[in-house]
Amino acid sequence: MKQTRPIMGMPITIEVADALVRESDIEKIFAFFRTIDERFSPFKATSEVSRLNSGLIREEDCSADLKAILAMSEETRRLTDGYFDIRTHDGRRNPSGLVKGLAIQNAARLLDEAGFRNFFVEAGGDIQVRGENTEGPWQVGIRNPFTEGEIVKVVALKDQGIATSGTYIRGQHIYNPFAHGEPITDIVSLTVIGPNVFDADRFATAAFAMGRKGIDFIERLEGFEGYMIDRDGNATMTTHFDSFTHQPCVLSMPS
Repeated sequence: MKQTRPIMGMPITIEVADALVRESDIEKIFAFFRTIDERFSPFKATSEVSRLNSGLIREEDCSADLKAILAMSEETRRLTDGYFDIRTHDGRRNPSGLVKGLAIQNAARLLDEAGFRNFFVEAGGDIQVRGENTEGPWQVGIRNPFTEGEIVKVVALKDQGIATSGTYIRGQHIYNPFAHGEPITDIVSLTVIGPNVFDADRFATAAFAMGRKGIDFIERLEGFEGYMIDRDGNATMTTHFDSFTHQPCVLSMPS
């Protein structure tokens, strides 16, 4: 069973390949995403993040969940040498680059706890898979950032997460924090495969902010593989990325 709903400003798709799945099982996952959006979106005035940014609450007064997100954000900033930073130039916090991957991972955990063993959870192109579908491993396509509708790579995944950061759909929205907020112009797409979508997503965002050297950052991460496309259309991949490739599918789009 496969369902798609617009939540968090993006299409969210849940597909469960297990025979006993009911529509109500999938609706529970969509309800979870709606709750996350209401609580942590910096674009909703009533969210906890917005109230923190506007000074209505202090960081020490935040919920345990938001404190955990802020702590994970700080941990990610350290792990990426500062290239992942949820603080904007005006000092406000935008944890969207962390919350989406975390929400997908936790949605997958809810499906796992419900007893499902073969499923796919996707939000805005970032994906967590478990098990297989009726045709074997889940196939995910990486889009050509220069030609709409064209797939340049297809990877086969079973229990991994995949995330793509790029500028060709949402425009310039990821910046190098060490270059006075200058946009990234030397690469257009960077896809990361990891053991889970939370880590794939946060490291894809940081690696994209690094520009061309981001693929080297992914190369050094144990258990991760990456595929980068530069502004000239040249692709660079990590050493073992091709171990996931599959012949022509679900699209991994930039977040």
